[in-house]
Amino acid sequence: MCYTSGTTGDPKGVVYSHRSAYLHSMCGCTGEVAALRPTDRILPVVPMFHANAWGLPYAALLSGASLLLPDRFVRAESLVALIETQRPTLAAAVPTIWGELLRYCREHGGDLSSIRQVLCGGSAVPPALIKAFAAELRVQITQAWGMTETSPIASVATPPAQAQGEEFWRYRTSAGRLVAGVEGRVVGEGDVVLSHNGVSVGEIEVRGPWITARYYRDADPSRFHDGWLRTGDVGTIDELGFITLSDRTKDVIKSGGEWISSVHLENLLMGHPKVLEAAVVAVPDAKWVERPLATVVIAGGAQVSVAELRDHLSASVPAWQLPERWSFLPEIPKTSVGKFNKKLIRAHYASGELEVLEQ
Repeated sequence: MCYTSGTTGDPKGVVYSHRSAYLHSMCGCTGEVAALRPTDRILPVVPMFHANAWGLPYAALLSGASLLLPDRFVRAESLVALIETQRPTLAAAVPTIWGELLRYCREHGGDLSSIRQVLCGGSAVPPALIKAFAAELRVQITQAWGMTETSPIASVATPPAQAQGEEFWRYRTSAGRLVAGVEGRVVGEGDVVLSHNGVSVGEIEVRGPWITARYYRDADPSRFHDGWLRTGDVGTIDELGFITLSDRTKDVIKSGGEWISSVHLENLLMGHPKVLEAAVVAVPDAKWVERPLATVVIAGGAQVSVAELRDHLSASVPAWQLPERWSFLPEIPKTSVGKFNKKLIRAHYASGELEVLEQ
């Protein structure tokens, strides 16, 4: 049993069966996920309480691969030393880990050439991070999507063989294609099932043999209905089964009756060369009901103004989506599994603990 990380509410217990763990492990070994073989050396920089380290220890046993366990030594310097000496072929961690690793390698160097693939999930992977790993470190980051309730693998962002250019990168930076064994659908207002056309937006629901149907001692009808799991993620599914997420249902910003994607703003901000981390949350507004608050961590030694960041965003989003409230932090607060803790950011804003600039 693992507990959810509680990023949008109280943690809930998810009970796995032996059957679901076995089938999920088989999925992890397949070519569409990790293509594991006995010669692989797997480095899961993921604690076991985070959805059983994404099932990788079980998949390693099933495939005959070796495991490299970093214990508590998950800072960039320690991980680079481990990679250089032990030569893993596949690694997995949340985006914040790989962001720190990239910054360390830029400053101190590092040989990551043994890694053929990095699985990255837990939260949206900034496209700038995927492209930087490919260009600077020659390492492929593959984004995967899932949650504690899905064991966690539900989709993997491997582009179709024929994809080229911008289309290739659109698939690479999506939440991925639903893996064999997992069904998905898009549900709109009034539980209306929408088309898989890549355009219709609604809540993503999934079901499958390794997806839970209830929480421990809590059936929670708001999350489970008609055999489907309401994931809490908002987005589209296209004709090929690729998911594009716009936000979490509890993180989407509804401003003046229009929706603003916090994830989109975060990815754009983290694409700025002077920004290390960025988290955007909805805060109350007397006129528009909600407006975005951008919390930003600046790279060491760099200086950047709110005006510069707003100009950077304005090249990609309309003016009404630009945040007027900004807070520069030494570090974005994170949950135990390395996700941005937006619940805590909202609480700090409400209590007046954040120094906020308005522009």
